[in-house]
This record gives sequence, C-alpha cells and structure tokens, in this order.
Amino acid sequence: MLNIGAETLVLTHDMLAEGVHFIADADPADVAWKLVATNLSDLAAKGAEPLGVLLGFMLGPDDARFADGLEEVLGHYGVPLLGGDTVSGGPPRAYGLTAIGRATHRPVPSRAGARPGDALYVTGPLGTAMMGFEALRDGTGADSTAYRRPMARLAEGQALAPVATAMMDVSDGLLLDAARMARASGATIAIDGARVPLATPERRRQDALRWGDDYELLFTAPEGATLPIPAHRIGTVHPREGAPLLLDGKPLTEADGLGYEHG
Repeated sequence: MLNIGAETLVLTHDMLAEGVHFIADADPADVAWKLVATNLSDLAAKGAEPLGVLLGFMLGPDDARFADGLEEVLGHYGVPLLGGDTVSGGPPRAYGLTAIGRATHRPVPSRAGARPGDALYVTGPLGTAMMGFEALRDGTGADSTAYRRPMARLAEGQALAPVATAMMDVSDGLLLDAARMARASGATIAIDGARVPLATPERRRQDALRWGDDYELLFTAPEGATLPIPAHRIGTVHPREGAPLLLDGKPLTEADGLGYEHG
C-alpha cells in the first residue's frame, strides 16, 4: 500500500505459470481472463477500486486469442491497461500482472486484524474451481468456467471494508488461508467444517476445504455485526492456543497439508 495525500493506493502483482496455474493447452483467452481476475481479487480483499493494470507478456503462438481475452476481461471490470512489457520465451510460458487500486475505506483491511470473539465468514461456496479443473483434466465436458474464468469479488470487498476486521481471498485453499489469517492476527481460528458452503458432492468436502482458486472472500467481523452483503458464517476467532487453526475441534498447522503451498 502507498499513501499519497488523502488517498491510499493498493498495488499487487501475481503471475500465472503454464503447467502450474493453467493447463498446457488452455485457451489463451481464458489465461488472460484468469491473470487479470486473480490480481483484481487481491484488490477486492483490500476493499479497493481498480485503477488500472500493467502486463508482463511472454510472446508465443495464439497471441491474438490472449489479446481477445484481455480485452474481454478488462471490459468486464472496466479497468484500463496502463502499459507493460513483452518478452520472447517458453514453453512453458509465464505471465505477470500488476494491478493498481484505490482504497475505498481506511484503515484498509488486512489479514492481520482478526480479534478474539470475531465471527468468521466466507462469501460463497467452495469447490467450484476444483470441479472445473477436474472436468478439464478428465475431458468430461462438465462446466469448467469457475476454474478457467474466476470472478473477483470487487463489489463485495468494497462493501465489507468498513465492517471487516480482517479479509483475504481464498486462493490457496480455505484451511491454509484461514491459518495464514490466524498467524498474522496472533489468534486461533476455529472452523466448523459442516457449515462451509460447498459446490461439490458432500464426499468431496475435505478436498474442497483444501483446494484453491475459488476467490471467495474470507473475512472476520465483530460478533453480531450487521453485514452489508449475504455471507456464510463458518467459524469463530479465539485467543491464540497453540495451533493457528481448529477444524471441528482438531488442531491443524500448515504441515498438515491445508492447501496449495507456493514452491
């Protein structure tokens, strides 16, 4: 974050790598969409309004398809492309994007503000991206949109910024992201697994809690607070008690395989 006079700018940068964040034969238009949306999701978690993006692009075949997808996603969110750079390389290919936003509320929400007694919420069901990825991997023809073209919860983040004590997006798995929030806040977060909304069969609940790419917002708010948007209560914040996370009363740490760990 960067304070300039009465404004606070929020800057974020993320990359997508072929074979890690998207499959090798992915439609480049989908890759462009995901690259922008995942970075805008970081702005959403800060309650920020997007101002523009800078693109780091690796040249290759089907560049026109990438350009089509880029135009589509930027148009969808009303965000301008401010500039960037290109380079030849790959395969595998990698792309980077810097998103710049303006905070709509100060203090800007962070993952470090959860307080004992706060309630824990998530904005929507989990597992849609996991099911979409498996549909693509297995060639079933089932809907894969959530994996290929995730949505940034910008309006939700801006609405929640004044009431949320801590907020982040679910990018690496609910359990792992909740553990990170707990550690940053110096607290323990207790999750009731049965209360987490799913977009998967019940038998896949444990997988959905650990899979990422859903980009729903995970946030805490004071007990009894009136929320400006619908959300699902899934847990409570406690004083730090050893492990950062309790799932149905069982202590868990990052060593228990809570989600996707970046190399």
